[in-house]
Amino acid sequence: MRRLLAGLLALTLTACGFQLRGSSSLPFDSIYVPGASGGIALDLKRTIQAGSSTRVVDSPKDAQAVLELLEAAREKEILSLTGAGRVREYRLHYRVRYRVRDAKGGEYVPTTTLQQVRDITFNDSLVLAKESEEELLYRDMQADMVQQMMRQLAAAQRK
Repeated sequence: MRRLLAGLLALTLTACGFQLRGSSSLPFDSIYVPGASGGIALDLKRTIQAGSSTRVVDSPKDAQAVLELLEAAREKEILSLTGAGRVREYRLHYRVRYRVRDAKGGEYVPTTTLQQVRDITFNDSLVLAKESEEELLYRDMQADMVQQMMRQLAAAQRK
């Protein structure tokens, strides 16, 4: 009975198209990611190293492609207020603008802007918890952004 159930489960998972995320095939052998000391650049560098055969090099001279982070911005706007005029909700924005070029000036990925938006409720009595939740949401948006960038890099072609 257990084998039948396990077989049925395996058949169901394969029928829905589920498969583990494998490595990405990027159209270049090496890439330079500047500012890889923190933030999205560090996450992107780690993801490229772990999820593809592309090498991340320390100098743009040694790289077949150069990723340029033109902007990485976090913004927080008030979404709604209570009747007493206190903040009830915020909207968090995370925007990244980047491009990828080769050593000769050709572009793999033209200037592209990616944006993530999340809403968060706010409570004056839970300030520390809400600050932690906000930071977790920003980290989640950054991880989503890195995955979007990896998909775009995998689909890139030299122009």
